[in-house]
Formats: sequence, C-alpha cells, structure tokens
Amino acid sequence: MDPNEEQVEVNSLYKVFGKDPQTALTKLKRGDGRASLDANQTAAVIDASFQVRRGEIFVVMGLSGSGKSTLIRMLNGLVEPTDGWVNIGGEKITGIPERQLRTIRERKVSMVFQNFGLLPHRSVIDNVAYGLEIQKVSPAERRRRAGEVIEMVGLAGWEHSMPSELSGGMQQRVGIARALATDTEVLLMDEAFSALDPLIRREMQEQLLELQGRLGKTIIFITHDLNEAMFLGERIAVMRDGRIVQIGTPEKILTDPANDYVAQFVADVDRARVVTAGAVMEHARAVVQQGAGPRGALRVMRDDQTSAAFVVNRNRELLGAITDRDALHLVQSGVSTMTRFSPVASVAPGTVLADLVVPSIESPLPVVVTDDAGRLQGVVPRVTLLAALGGDSNGGTASAPKQERLSPSELDAILGSAPTKEAAL
Repeated sequence: MDPNEEQVEVNSLYKVFGKDPQTALTKLKRGDGRASLDANQTAAVIDASFQVRRGEIFVVMGLSGSGKSTLIRMLNGLVEPTDGWVNIGGEKITGIPERQLRTIRERKVSMVFQNFGLLPHRSVIDNVAYGLEIQKVSPAERRRRAGEVIEMVGLAGWEHSMPSELSGGMQQRVGIARALATDTEVLLMDEAFSALDPLIRREMQEQLLELQGRLGKTIIFITHDLNEAMFLGERIAVMRDGRIVQIGTPEKILTDPANDYVAQFVADVDRARVVTAGAVMEHARAVVQQGAGPRGALRVMRDDQTSAAFVVNRNRELLGAITDRDALHLVQSGVSTMTRFSPVASVAPGTVLADLVVPSIESPLPVVVTDDAGRLQGVVPRVTLLAALGGDSNGGTASAPKQERLSPSELDAILGSAPTKEAAL
C-alpha cells in the first residue's frame, strides 16, 4: 500500500444554494465574489480543490459560514455539488445514481457527526453494529466486530447500555466506534468534538490520534478550533468565505501564512506546541569524523572558532562531542584516536520546541537533531530556540557554546601548521 497514494481527490467544487445556481456559478468562475450574487443565492463553497493521501489526517478549518460543513457533506454525497467532482478511492461519487452512491458510502466512507447521531432506542452494541446491519453482515459476525471496536474505544462493559445512560464523551465514542466498525477507507468527522467540554474534548483528540496510529484510516476532520486543527492535522486547509485560502502543514501555516487573514487567525497559537526542531534547526558547522583524531578535531574547532565539535562516524551517526581541552589532552598524551566523547542532547526532527527548552538549558552545547538512524541532521542553538519561541523564524546563527576556549596561538602551537578546511561535513 503506497502511503503517498491519493485516497480522496476534490476538484473545483462549487456549491450554490438558492435560485438559478448556474447564473451564480458563471459569476463566481469569472472571479466575482459572494457579494456579487443575488439576495436569494448563497455561495457556500467556491472552487475547492485538494487531495488527501491514504492514512492522512486532513483538517479543514474555518469560522462559521466559511463553507467547511457544506464541503464535507459533498465528500460523501449528502450534498450534490453545483459543479466539480469528488473521487473516493478512485471512484467518482458526484453525478452518479443514488444506488451506486449508497454502495460507496457503505463500503468506502463513514461519517461522525457533531451531535453524535445515535439511535436512542438501540443499545451501544446495536448502535455500533448498525452499519454492519446495513451491509447485511450476519448477526453473529456484526456483534463480534462491534464488540472489538467497542473495546478499542474504551467502552468495554457498556455494550448493553442505552445512549441516554452515557456521558457526552462516551456517546461520541459510540459514534466513532460505529464508523470504525464498517471498516471503510475514509472517515469524515464534522465538528465531532465541539459539543464536548474542554477536558473531554482533549481526551477524545488524543484517543483519535491513538486509534489512527493503530488503524491508519484516511480522516478528513472539520473544525472551527485552531488549536484542535494544529493538534490533529498533518495538513490543514483554511477556508474563508467559501474558498480555501491556504493548505499546508501546521508549521507552514503558522510560520508562513498565505495572507493577513491566515496570519491573524494563527496569531494566538502556542508556537512551542506546533513548530518543530526540524523547522528551525541550523547546519552544524563544527563536525568532525571520528577517524580524523584529536588533531583533526582541533583543526575543525580552530577553523570554526568554537570550543567543541560534534563527532560522527562514516555514516554520519552522531557519537557525541569533544571539547578543545579534551582533544588537547589526547594530543599531549600521544593518543591519535578518539574513542570517548561527551554526551549531547539529541532530539528527533518532529520534536516540538516546548520539549527542547529543558535539554537546551541543561546542555552547554546546542541541542542536536538526529534522524531515526541517529544521523546528524542539524543543531538548535539556544539563541535560535529563543528566537523561534519569540516568533522569529530566522533564529540565530551559532553552533557551539560561548565559553572560554583555547586561543588561536595555543592551537597553532599544538597543530604546528596553517589552518586547513577539513572540517564541515
């Protein structure tokens, strides 16, 4: 299964409510805005296009009236577009017979609603099994599958309770379980957590990410809450007045807003919880291969005017750091190899800035960014971290601590040669 495969394709979707939508469509396509339409016409969605990859959480964010709820209802055929088309898993769902559309809904796309949408006269397990009943799954099999997802969402023991006996968060878990039970490829969630109180809402967001990690569904999530969008979305589409004004990762939208509207929208976001080390890291200048020995390390430090260097092996896997004084001790002792290094604080590229603060304070060296194989990717100096937390994406330029180091004359006396550039890898 290709993770980059497009699971949902949306092409130039328009939706106009009211009389004579085609006349309104003509105006919109030539660039006129909502204000140009007649009083009995409403342009809910204007020229929306995007693709969602298999297994991605794609968030559509916007204020009330931005068109996001109409958009998601066009993705499963609840609302027929005025123009444009939608593909789900390679099948077109716009302009097709109702019977064919129902089959696609049953097999490929499920929806979780804001108001839970539970059947009040059915127990939890019967609500969860309802979609399987529609699919004509045998009673024994649907109860088995319903029981599995009930346990998955943390409702084991509540199978025979009625919706009225459950809290709001528990009812929404039933709604999610019902959508998961049918094992469709795409999950649409329309303001699914907005009716919950803040603590339960955060808990549901975390559980959704946990379920996504296990199941790898393709999720399109609608919300008006920016923090929710930033927390859940791998990519976010920002809507305004029916149009998508920007699509990007949470970091991209926060650090490079497309226009003033998006900039104002994200102005109050906690950057420390969104921006990552990989987004602000700098090139590590003082880097030396282990085989260069202590003299090679000293040359690197002299050339880059630093008091320490990061040591890597031939595969660029980080081994640690060596200070000028430690390297000098090895040279004076007649040791030509480096085998022991000072530990350094390292993080993954996806680590948010909030999690860099403590290691940055505790380490005299910049925090190092490494990939899954431990290879050096870059560094986040303390000055860069502080600048990024303050909203300056340019940060600073430093790759070693500002501490007392050997003087150039001392290094020249030790190395006995003119500076050479065998340093930066």
